[in-house]
Amino acid sequence: MQREAMEFDVVIVGGGPAGLASAIRLKQLAAEKGSELAVCLIEKGAEIGAHILSGAVMDPRALTELLPNWKEDGAPLNAPVCEDRFFIFSETGATRLPNSLLPQCFHNEGNYVISLGNVCRWLGEQAEALGVEIYPGFAGAEVLFDDNGAVRGIATGDMGRLHDGSEGPNFQVGMELLGKYTFFAEGCRGHLGKQLIEKFDLDRDADPQTYGIGLKELWEVQPDKHQAGLVVHSGGWPMDAATYGGGFLYHLENNQVAVGFVVGLGYENPHLSPYEEFQRFKTHPEIRKFLDGGKRISYGARALTAGGLQSLPNTIFPGGVLVGDDAGFLNAARIKGSHCAIKTGALAAEACFTALQAGRQHDELTAYPEAFRNSWLYDELHEARNFKPWMAKGLKLGSIMFGIDQLLFRGKAPWTLHHSKPDHAKLKPAADCPKIDYPKPDGVITFDRLSSVFLSSTNHEEDQPCHLQLKDAAVPISINLAQYDAPEQRFCPAGVYEILRDDTGTPRLQINAQNCVHCKTCDIKDPTQNINWVTPQGGEGPTYPNM
Repeated sequence: MQREAMEFDVVIVGGGPAGLASAIRLKQLAAEKGSELAVCLIEKGAEIGAHILSGAVMDPRALTELLPNWKEDGAPLNAPVCEDRFFIFSETGATRLPNSLLPQCFHNEGNYVISLGNVCRWLGEQAEALGVEIYPGFAGAEVLFDDNGAVRGIATGDMGRLHDGSEGPNFQVGMELLGKYTFFAEGCRGHLGKQLIEKFDLDRDADPQTYGIGLKELWEVQPDKHQAGLVVHSGGWPMDAATYGGGFLYHLENNQVAVGFVVGLGYENPHLSPYEEFQRFKTHPEIRKFLDGGKRISYGARALTAGGLQSLPNTIFPGGVLVGDDAGFLNAARIKGSHCAIKTGALAAEACFTALQAGRQHDELTAYPEAFRNSWLYDELHEARNFKPWMAKGLKLGSIMFGIDQLLFRGKAPWTLHHSKPDHAKLKPAADCPKIDYPKPDGVITFDRLSSVFLSSTNHEEDQPCHLQLKDAAVPISINLAQYDAPEQRFCPAGVYEILRDDTGTPRLQINAQNCVHCKTCDIKDPTQNINWVTPQGGEGPTYPNM
């Protein structure tokens, strides 16, 4: 089918901090040289920021490098961190760790409690003011290659196809967006990024990537319980000592509090439900005291990369680059990735602009990974490289050993620990694991999945091809249910996957794709890697306010 094509110097896929920083830096460099540069950025969300979900406490270092006048120009960093509290939870008690004994990565002086979605909306305004062409509501559905195998751009998804793939009455074919270079900034487990990693074997020299799922709610709390800039972190309960996980509670401005929980997706027990663990976490007295009398405003979930430096793939290939969390740039020890995304986007932009000035196109931007290795970001990630491998050995041993790594060796220990298995390969058979009895939601502090999905404002046209594809339709019953008690029912935070039985008791998997919040957890944790997450129609999915 013939598609309309538009040509640019650079095409950017993804309107998060990495993609927007790339676009801004490219335009800044063009302005400095007095040259014209056509930069196009597409975002699958209905608007910039619609699909952005992060904790978030932001280190402003990379933002200051990119936009030194961000404060004067109204960037929404309005709640400087005023206090850090770090607890180890038991079911009813809490032990606060003295700040003097915490590694530097857990200190947040000079950082800000933010809504990353609002920061991205502001970055989008800065990019448009510089002349970047931004098109929200367009999903990057296909990578386009030239005759030599180099990336030459992307195609956006078709609109208006019916469930069986046929053309509906409002069908519109996707467009080709062609660039001399293409940036992939889709966030964790990007739909196109994972294809590029496989096609170009970009992870051949890297450890398996490891992931977490972050679940988050935004609450409006009573004024006397609010302390703008307060940052609370926890380890321990409700996780068992062998399972990586931890909670956070961040006080923004305007009596709003972000409360959330991260579960490492390397967990072994298929009965575990990250969503239910998050709901339990909120009932702890040290967390509940802030939420009592408050109102839940929004909910969302998102996977995040956590493998660190040793799991980074090669970030370049003919015609393009991976930036931000599409490559895995996140500091799990600091629970921060937005500064990594902005920095890598800017570094890639600088390498790209130099290449364009030299008349190059569709080759490898080797200056980008070289610049990363010479940057402060590389040093930061190198210091934190052993965090996730140590924590995979259990909370107590991991905390002690990482503490030694940081306090004694300052992150420069003469060893690097490695990840041996991908997360999906770590599930044990259900028969070998204890079941977990989760309490029913009370509708006050804890809630069911469907009411939570409602608060995410998730919307998908139901009569379209399912964007959660099964490579083999028999596997969910013959393997996942038989061996693992259908863990997709529990690792999905949105109630997408259900096992239903007919009158004879015969089970089948039902996929409620309209509930999907685009977290990508199913693509990561499915033990048979039978679920393939692809982009639905552009503009669909969640619409996160202030998340």
